[in-house]
Amino acid sequence: MRLHILGICGTFMGGVAALARELGYTVEGSDANVYPPMSTQLEALGIGMMRGYTADHLKPPPDLVVVGNAMTRGNPAVEYMLDAHLRYVSGPQWLGETVLADRDVLAVAGTHGKTTTTSLLAHLLESAGMSPGFLVGGVPGNFGVSARLGSRKSEPSSGATRHLLTHKGSSKGSPGGEGALVPPLAAPFIMEADEYDTAFFDKRSKFVHYHPRIAILNNLEYDHADIFPDVAAIQRQFHHLVRTVPGNGRLIVNAHDERLAEVLAMGCWTPVETFGIGAGDWQARLLEADGAAFTLHHAGRLIGEIHWSLLGRHNVMNALAALAAAAAAGADPQALLPAFATFESVKRRMELVGEVRGVCVYDDFAHHPTAIATTLAGLRARVGGARIWVALEPRSNSMRQGAHAAALAPSLADADEVVLLQRAELPWDAGAVTDALAGHGMTVPTVAALIESLRAQVQPGDQVIFMSNGGFEAAPRRFVESLRAT
Repeated sequence: MRLHILGICGTFMGGVAALARELGYTVEGSDANVYPPMSTQLEALGIGMMRGYTADHLKPPPDLVVVGNAMTRGNPAVEYMLDAHLRYVSGPQWLGETVLADRDVLAVAGTHGKTTTTSLLAHLLESAGMSPGFLVGGVPGNFGVSARLGSRKSEPSSGATRHLLTHKGSSKGSPGGEGALVPPLAAPFIMEADEYDTAFFDKRSKFVHYHPRIAILNNLEYDHADIFPDVAAIQRQFHHLVRTVPGNGRLIVNAHDERLAEVLAMGCWTPVETFGIGAGDWQARLLEADGAAFTLHHAGRLIGEIHWSLLGRHNVMNALAALAAAAAAGADPQALLPAFATFESVKRRMELVGEVRGVCVYDDFAHHPTAIATTLAGLRARVGGARIWVALEPRSNSMRQGAHAAALAPSLADADEVVLLQRAELPWDAGAVTDALAGHGMTVPTVAALIESLRAQVQPGDQVIFMSNGGFEAAPRRFVESLRAT
């Protein structure tokens, strides 16, 4: 069977392509933008990629077109697909029906931290011998691919042991009740569960297609201003997810998040466990201010210490969520603690691109003021008084629309200097953000100007973070090369 994937180089659709290839499908696809790391992964899998969207890419007709949510009416490939009556389906629906139907799904939802938490959970279950499948919105360092099938129910993984924890069901109206257990997961599949819409013909959130047995609700803030009018609309979608988790499953919920508490108050039929720093059923207590070491406690009992390379309170929360989900899936949490030291995180999540002449350069997938603030706070706790430079591209739909403009300057409080890319098409004045930084910010019109500005001003000991949820025209690596050439 030949699949053609529209939007194949997106992090989600690239994972769909990888899974389809592993299942034995002939896979090809089109995209307007082809750049690493997804293009590199697809090339290594032997998947053909075509640049742009034209009717010719769908001739001769494939057996099925899998449509990414970036596709809209008016797109030439979409219009031809409809006019020619080609068979088509959304990526999430194809995934739910073809891959997830015979697997036990662990879904990781939330405004922030989905990719890191999904990758960490996959690493923990792999360390427990459970051979999980996964689809991550990035490339996790421990696996080198964004998606894989993992074990099936007919192929139980070897070496896995079932560690049963009893839980106090804290959910409203939960039939699971106190002491309920998640049934053994014979074929775990970990999904990064996005609340963004499914396709131009299906405006539900992607995660309603996944039907998880265990779901992490990491946090909930206003985002995706292009499709959600307010935070209440996002909460309704999260409640649709809650409704799909069975009574013998588990919800792993941020104990600090009032908006998630409001979601559960709409109705919950599944046992709930909470996590937090000094709060919840699963608790962390920091041993180092930057989050590189902390103690883990469950139900008032000390489990042990975690030491790892990630930084920031937000990543401590991600660690708690992943460990709680791994325990619900049957892994022994104490036995998993050493695995944190070998976690390699995800490309473009505070990824150290290079250190040249004493200047450390990072690439970070930032798309929301809260994520920017927590990342910078973690780095500040680690580097102390060293100068921190931020090179920021407002690229997400919400950023481009200006939905977060008022919160950007406060989110950059831990930066010493900020260079903000104001492309000609940006519809709001980025200068208002840099003006609010009291002389510590500037705007530039192009990536070339941004790189030159940084190159002329950075000094040994400086930390430079490039923040964007897009390709940023390879700016971090270009900057490293400019430093080497100086």
